[in-house]
Amino acid sequence: MKKFVSVILGSKSDFEAMEGCVKTLKRFDVPYELIVASAHRSPKRVSAYVQSSGAAAYICAAGMAAHLAGTVKALTIKPVIGVPIASGALNGIDALYSTVQMPSKAPVATVAVGGAVNAAYLAIEILALNDVVLAQKLLDERVLTEKEVESDSASIETLLRGGE
Repeated sequence: MKKFVSVILGSKSDFEAMEGCVKTLKRFDVPYELIVASAHRSPKRVSAYVQSSGAAAYICAAGMAAHLAGTVKALTIKPVIGVPIASGALNGIDALYSTVQMPSKAPVATVAVGGAVNAAYLAIEILALNDVVLAQKLLDERVLTEKEVESDSASIETLLRGGE
């Protein structure tokens, strides 16, 4: 069975913030599953899913109290990546603290508030440790990104020289 990434949303409203994650996984041809399961509102669903999913890594997106990534980490030894979602009165800072402040021996990799794309890249990098094709795709992307930066710089340098 091909390894896949599980994307778990704490609520349906998190989907829009996570679209970049899904698009990135698709672009790299990384199989994924996406479900909605809440650490607070459907803990039995979270538990049953994690215990049966077989995912190679989990990406958990949640706002406010954001206990989803920690709950998933408690149920698996697989890598868990938390994506704090900007919501509520604190606009995601509470979710960031809830996700990043895990106790010893229960690590959750945490990306920035709204860092859906970086979560996908981190999961892809984890899978690429044992997948040379995926690793090459990441290296190819790195080269393209470097060329884009050089092109951006050249266009700005041209502007600064007066449009030569």
